[in-house]
Amino acid sequence: MQLLKRESRERLKTGIAFFKQSDYSRAYEHFEDAHILGQKYIREHTLSHWWMLRVSLRTNDKREFFGQILRMLASLIFSKIWVPEGNSGRASVSALQTMPIPEHLKGYYS
Repeated sequence: MQLLKRESRERLKTGIAFFKQSDYSRAYEHFEDAHILGQKYIREHTLSHWWMLRVSLRTNDKREFFGQILRMLASLIFSKIWVPEGNSGRASVSALQTMPIPEHLKGYYS
């Protein structure tokens, strides 16, 4: 499990670098990966939503903004109770929807 937490933190760092370069599409990709890998850890889970919220502000995406506020609050409560495996964390999908683990992340789950 520590591998998931460590890799989630690395994906957050990379996403933040893209965010600082205003490459929001690539930042989202890394924040989604960080979310998938770290959603069972309160800190990593909440930080992935925090950074998605920041991207939504920069891109003026109101739906994503409000979705991330709700998801960030839920991450504080549900990270240790239940999370939908593989969920990308974006507001465009249900917060309760289980999704397949993307191919490029499957190695972290074996």
